[in-house]
Amino acid sequence: MKKVIRVVAAVLERDGRYLITQRRESAVLPLQWEFPGGKVEAGENDEDALRRELSERLDADFEIGKKIGEKHHIYDGYEVILALYAAKLIPGRPMRAKRVRDFRWVASSEFGQYQFPDADQRTMDQLLGIRR
Repeated sequence: MKKVIRVVAAVLERDGRYLITQRRESAVLPLQWEFPGGKVEAGENDEDALRRELSERLDADFEIGKKIGEKHHIYDGYEVILALYAAKLIPGRPMRAKRVRDFRWVASSEFGQYQFPDADQRTMDQLLGIRR
């Protein structure tokens, strides 16, 4: 039986731009970009996991909104269930790259300038209605 990993990611939009984060050099798929998020740990619900991951990666507080969508990806040896949630930055302290290499606010039309993992790219495009 394949291992199933549940992953959550946040879609934060501000003035027509989306927050993306860059993986660190030591990460799997190093230096690639993605919507911020991470794995759901045992005993966590999606919202708590996403809030924790965002805080750990960007050192800020976030409000988690409604689920935008969910995609199932099958890989060799394991499966990933990726859920995207709308989120908002709670004012108070500025974000800083803590467990990511970098972060940027980019327009969806600029996504092509950034290297995303294939599964993330397909999921983002489908769930956000982006056509390439």
